[in-house]
Amino acid sequence: MRLLPSVVVAAALAVLVPGVAGASPVHAVTAGGTFTAYAPGAHAVTYRPDLVPLGARAHVFSLSAAHAGTTTSLVVTGLLPGRSYGAHAHVQPCGATGDAAGPHFQYAPDPVKPSVDPVYANPRNEIWLDFSTDRLGTGFARSTVDWTFGARRAHSVVVHETHTHTNPGHAGTAGARLACLDVAF
Repeated sequence: MRLLPSVVVAAALAVLVPGVAGASPVHAVTAGGTFTAYAPGAHAVTYRPDLVPLGARAHVFSLSAAHAGTTTSLVVTGLLPGRSYGAHAHVQPCGATGDAAGPHFQYAPDPVKPSVDPVYANPRNEIWLDFSTDRLGTGFARSTVDWTFGARRAHSVVVHETHTHTNPGHAGTAGARLACLDVAF
C-alpha cells in the first residue's frame, strides 16, 4: 500500500502540528488486515464476500491528543470499484457475525437503543468513516472529532453496505454489516 505512508504522515501532522508548543500526550493506534472468512482469532472478517471480497485489505490509523481530539483514517483496497460504503467505530471486536461488534461507539451514549437520534448518532459523537472506492476498488476516509477515548473505547471498525444516513429515525444507519477489522482504540 504505497498510499499508506503519506496517509500516516498527513494524519500525524493534522494532530501534532497545532499543539507543538504545549504538546499533550499523543495516543497512536494502527491496525490492518486482509479480509478472510470468519475463524476464531481472525482480526479482519468479511461477512459478504460479494461486496467485500476475500483478500481485500483495510488499514486504520488513529491519533488522539487532548489539544486536538481524535483523527482516524481508513484505507481500503481490493473492494468493488465505484461503490459507496459506510464505516464506523464499534464497541466490540469482530466476531462470527457482524452483530458481534455491537453498536457504534458513541462518546456521549444515547440512552435509547438502537440509537437513531441525530443528537447522538452523528459524526461529532461517533467516528464515521464513509468512503467511495475508485476504479481500482481503493477507498479512503478520515474522521476528526474533538474528543479522545477515556476508559470506554471502541474495539473495531465495521464496513457497512451504504453511506450513513442522517435523518431522524434513521440517523447512524448504513445498511448491513459487510466486514469488520479489529482496532484497539
